Amino acid sequence: MKAKRLAVLGSTGSIGANTLDIVRQFPDKFQIIALSCQNKVQKLFDQICEFQPQIVCVGFAEQAQWLRDQNDQDVDVVFGAEGLVRIASEVETDLVVAGIVGSAGLSSTFAAIAAGRDVVLANKETMVLAGELIMRKADETGSMIFPADSEHNAIFQSLVGHQHYDIEKIILTASGGPFLDRPLSEFGTITPGEALNHPNWEMGNKVTIDSATMMNKGLEIIEARWLFGISISEIKVVIHRESIVHSMVEYKDGSFIAQLGLPDMKVPIAYCLAYPDRLPLGGPKLNISELRKLHFEDVSMEKYPCLHLARTAGKMGGAAPAVLNGANEVVVAAFLAGSIQYLDIAPVLNRTFAHFQQQQNALESQFSFLHEVSSIEDALHADDWGRITAQAIVTGEKI
Repeated sequence: MKAKRLAVLGSTGSIGANTLDIVRQFPDKFQIIALSCQNKVQKLFDQICEFQPQIVCVGFAEQAQWLRDQNDQDVDVVFGAEGLVRIASEVETDLVVAGIVGSAGLSSTFAAIAAGRDVVLANKETMVLAGELIMRKADETGSMIFPADSEHNAIFQSLVGHQHYDIEKIILTASGGPFLDRPLSEFGTITPGEALNHPNWEMGNKVTIDSATMMNKGLEIIEARWLFGISISEIKVVIHRESIVHSMVEYKDGSFIAQLGLPDMKVPIAYCLAYPDRLPLGGPKLNISELRKLHFEDVSMEKYPCLHLARTAGKMGGAAPAVLNGANEVVVAAFLAGSIQYLDIAPVLNRTFAHFQQQQNALESQFSFLHEVSSIEDALHADDWGRITAQAIVTGEKI
């Protein structure tokens, strides 16, 4: 069988690194055609030497020139947002791995789908900002979207062979992060170092903080709403400490179908890359005979107010999820930098959201994109508006 041609956007991040590990393990099944990074140019150069792609993209012109000077191989070097779009839409590939973190990955992912490319989606912000636009475009072009997040991949697997109209509920599991058993009265002393100490998963800093606040689960609710064509009210979140059941589907007849496994991002990524086949990854496996108990419990809204806010934004739709996403990126960065405390995260987001609702209710507003998201540009403007507003709140400026 001919090797699948891959473009890996965000190849120096955690999703990209795991993807390339799988390619190393199965060189006969996959061929790297394109790679990209924002700033880790030396690491990208090492990847170029190893995988010999046709084209690569970096963040800035100076970095592109450095790569051209260092590299004697026949590789095209492009840069910036236009370079990413070119890789995603013009280069002949079988799969585009969308692993760029945050809203920065939206335009290239949309470009890939608009060009009819199949996409391995590891960027939940794409669906949060513009899920309706993305799914509509995928329907038009026939692009397949394979979710690489462990939770959405588990749902994707649990839906195979079943009818959409038989779904009763989608259940997203959450580890609860590092503070599940910490009393709420002690949340005021939480440090960035403690919040980055996730009990089960190794992820980037931003996603790890989102796991601690459970904003990540809120964003996953919005993502699942669009990926699986289901209403927000039909999506439930439960705490599952062991992170063994990665998510499940409840059907109308009372059946629950779940995907289980050890916490390992290579498993969902490999399923996306090889679909409909499965790859013998050879890593540690779940020993079912040693699995004595699995625990599930409801989420405390007092401990995790961000989850409720995300659900509210998801129900509102339009620009609300994009505004929330942009604001959340700012407050996470502010917390990691020591500019705000852990307990300031939800209040800043709530103030941002309240200001957004005031703008929506105004009879005249200069921000048309807050009323209707009809393009990718509108979604990005709404995300930027959320960032600017949250930053003003963090720094004490008037909004």
